[in-house]
Amino acid sequence: MPQTKPLMATSPDHADAIQSALRTLDVGSSGIAAMAAALRGPLGAAFAAAVELIRQARGRVIVTGLGKSGHVARKIAATLASTGTPAFFVHAAEASHGDLGMITTDDVIVALSWSGEQPELKNLVNYSARFAIPMIAVTSNAESSLGAAARTVLELPRVREACPHNLAPTTSTLMQAAIGDALAIALLESRGFTASQFANFHPGGKLGAMLKHISDLMHTGEAVPIKPLGTKMADALVEMSAKGFGCVAIVDGRGCIAGIITDGDLRRQMRPDLITAAVDDVMTKNPKTIDTSSLASEAIELLNSAKITTLIVTEANKPVGILHLHDLLRAGVA
Repeated sequence: MPQTKPLMATSPDHADAIQSALRTLDVGSSGIAAMAAALRGPLGAAFAAAVELIRQARGRVIVTGLGKSGHVARKIAATLASTGTPAFFVHAAEASHGDLGMITTDDVIVALSWSGEQPELKNLVNYSARFAIPMIAVTSNAESSLGAAARTVLELPRVREACPHNLAPTTSTLMQAAIGDALAIALLESRGFTASQFANFHPGGKLGAMLKHISDLMHTGEAVPIKPLGTKMADALVEMSAKGFGCVAIVDGRGCIAGIITDGDLRRQMRPDLITAAVDDVMTKNPKTIDTSSLASEAIELLNSAKITTLIVTEANKPVGILHLHDLLRAGVA
């Protein structure tokens, strides 16, 4: 069977492609750097005003644009909605054919146009003015028609596109997306939006799995291997074998977690009298535990950092469940 010869990274075509990619990334990076510098200056005050305007809105954020700006606007609306700021996208051209009815006087409009002079935005701009709907313009020209009509203008620095002809929207759309992300995160932080709230909007996929609560994944009741202080190791070993988690939680007289015995503890403590010893002398004190209200993402981070496979789940320092790495794998977390 003939073998396909792999392309060599050192071939001229490959080298040209890599250099092209590096130039694109360099130009994009310079655009982001220019925007960061602007935020430390005049753009910063406008950005803060835009955040406050959205925070005070009783309705939703209507994000609009056309062409490449429209694609970015759709992404910004999705990011806002998923981070606690109700938002949706309205196509600038479709707005003139009935979609203006989606926009209410309680809303705030975020309009994206690099030039600020797209004719398709005219009807939407007029609608905003007629019904006193506040508008935030994201443009490179504050003196444009869009900028002049907006209550707040996020004027992005004029930079060169990565396109060698300085035509295809590349650096400009990257900057638009970045300022949209910055708005979403500033709003998220100002509202104290939590990971648990984030989970409400992301129940599906890998992200949804990461945001499940420990209480959704843990084993409870008779499945949890538990023995009190003073138990002989012979009994503790029976409990470990019966429950199949490779460990047993040790509790004190109040039912609070006092320690844990794992397979590793058995190997480290191997001696002739191990079977007759008390669990108190073998257990590891202050074991790693996790609360029922914690997220699966926290559990996987704790397991990885501690290089262990099992966590005792507690409430008020009392074991109420057990979680194994395999439970997280089955749920799609890891």
